[in-house]
Amino acid sequence: MKTIRLIFVLIFVSAPLLMAQEEEKREPKKMYPRHTEFWQPQPSVVEPAAPLKAPSDAIVLFDGSGLDEWVGPKDAAPGWKVENGVVTIVPGAGEIITKRQFTDFQLHIEWMEPVGIEGVSQQRGNSGVYLQGRYEIQILDSYNNETYVSGSAGSVYKQHAPLVNATLPPGQWNVFDIIYEAPTFKKDGTFRTYPHVTVIHNGVVIQNHTEILGTTEYVGFPKQKAHGPGPIMLQDHGNPVSFRNIWIREL
Repeated sequence: MKTIRLIFVLIFVSAPLLMAQEEEKREPKKMYPRHTEFWQPQPSVVEPAAPLKAPSDAIVLFDGSGLDEWVGPKDAAPGWKVENGVVTIVPGAGEIITKRQFTDFQLHIEWMEPVGIEGVSQQRGNSGVYLQGRYEIQILDSYNNETYVSGSAGSVYKQHAPLVNATLPPGQWNVFDIIYEAPTFKKDGTFRTYPHVTVIHNGVVIQNHTEILGTTEYVGFPKQKAHGPGPIMLQDHGNPVSFRNIWIREL
């Protein structure tokens, strides 16, 4: 029975191929759909992301259970508060930094400004996501809060304003999906190819393959300095911003 099945499969698979070869002999210059089809390698199967769940091929950086993937300043234990599946900045505790280093990636992070937040402009829920530890995507309460646009939520800090303002009010979860392409460098340390970033904020594209000009300085112009893989860093700017469901996929 197995032999019969094998013969059937060979005939079933090879017959169309033989027919195709005969067609090509008759009309060798004619293009057929199969000429631009390729079947291997097949993409690996990934279970997609779901609410509060990372895709099956992601590195989970924070799932609510602890900060094992992170360190604080000078490699100390992180000083932020983890409670009810959420991590919240403890003002003055300093940034938290991933233990792992990354190059090109897709990063998912959810953040929320506290209800009853006070302050204006940059003093209203300020934090940031640093790509490779040096290129900041701004986190800020930009809901009914005017500030310089190159420092608003979703900006490449001090370089590129977001295309639109998609920020939700305090007490609601904002979502960043960030696709990042790392730079390459010349021998003198300047960019051969610039870093680029796409940011999707609450389902809305706010940075579209944006060219990052260099480090995101608070004072002065961007700097270009050669580097290799780098961490994800979350900034402590003195405001109790909360985070959840942080994962990354290396590209």
